[in-house]
Amino acid sequence: MKKFKTNIKCAACVEKVTPLLNEAVGAGNWAVDITAPSKTLTIQTETADTVINEALSKKGYKAEAE
Repeated sequence: MKKFKTNIKCAACVEKVTPLLNEAVGAGNWAVDITAPSKTLTIQTETADTVINEALSKKGYKAEAE
């Protein structure tokens, strides 16, 4: 399991990145806690950080490994 700090701030933001993250890591293998101060993205699969960042950057979001 990997955790990332993100700039995904709201439910609408999560909706925007859902298709990208589903493609990158698979549906049900990720979650974003928008209530956490660091807006934590948790990935359940072994996926390279660059894959996560490339997927998010397509919609203008960033992820930094915690």
